[in-house]
Amino acid sequence: MTDAHNEEVLARITKGLVYTESEAAFQAPRRRTEQIFEYNQAPPSATEKRRSLLVEIFGSVGERTVLLPPFHAGFGSNVHIGDDFFGNVNLTFVDDVDIHIGNDVMIAPSVTLTTTGHPVHPSRRTDFGRFSEPIVIEDKAWIGSNVVILPGVRIGYGSVIGAGSVVSRSIPPMTVALGTPCRVVRPITDEDLTTRTSAQRVDQS
Repeated sequence: MTDAHNEEVLARITKGLVYTESEAAFQAPRRRTEQIFEYNQAPPSATEKRRSLLVEIFGSVGERTVLLPPFHAGFGSNVHIGDDFFGNVNLTFVDDVDIHIGNDVMIAPSVTLTTTGHPVHPSRRTDFGRFSEPIVIEDKAWIGSNVVILPGVRIGYGSVIGAGSVVSRSIPPMTVALGTPCRVVRPITDEDLTTRTSAQRVDQS
């Protein structure tokens, strides 16, 4: 494919328009599948090797990162992670476009961050037709177990997403949100400095 063709496809991807697997094939060299496999097989004691692999895999990665294997990513190179990140086991990045994670973010087990979806009409899913929109998780957010975050979502500063939620719309800062679809249930206030749970309990793992 020509450079002009690749630029046209990238422009469509950036706009959130539908594109196909064949059209996006030129991006294959940006996949870090071998390094991800190696990271997931590395022993816990190999701290320097695991850190080196994370630097190779991700588009950018901060300091004091903890990511428990196994994790999975379509590319890896489209993921950007800040400082003091904790990601528990079975974290999945569907990163056909950028995923930006801020500082001091915690993610519980079996969470999926997917920047990509597919058209409803089957004729538009030929050759794995899809669309992609970036995900942003701002500083100090906490994502509960088995959460799914869908394309184009932004999780605001300090917010908590309850376990099992499906997040299809952006969540404002300093709120507790949960459910399918995920909705804000209350603000985070100074009362939360002294209590473990609120009158309306929100379980996390």
